[in-house]
Amino acid sequence: MTARYYFTRDGGSPDVRAWCDHASVGCAAVRLRVVPLSTAVPGADAYLQVGFTGGSLAAGLDTGDIQLRMATSDWSAFDEAGDYSRTNAAAYADTPAVPAYVGTALAWGTPPA
Repeated sequence: MTARYYFTRDGGSPDVRAWCDHASVGCAAVRLRVVPLSTAVPGADAYLQVGFTGGSLAAGLDTGDIQLRMATSDWSAFDEAGDYSRTNAAAYADTPAVPAYVGTALAWGTPPA
């Protein structure tokens, strides 16, 4: 299972890195990969793919908290306004703009068009 957070690199450094700061399942179990889109779409020219090194997740359960961060190689600021997956939610909520995949098949949510 993977989830994809779509964002724009804002014309800055194309080299974006991601880190796991905390995960209930342990950061060693979380795989992160920044993937540039071959063709940019409104609100996204890349996505952060969040996956796991193993285990299983039963229907209706969750992984617990996962806290991640991203930065460009030159540490320039991101402008998140207009990024496809960005929300202003103040509490946990369904976020269809962060789609989930089982293998390569879309299992939930809506990727950008």
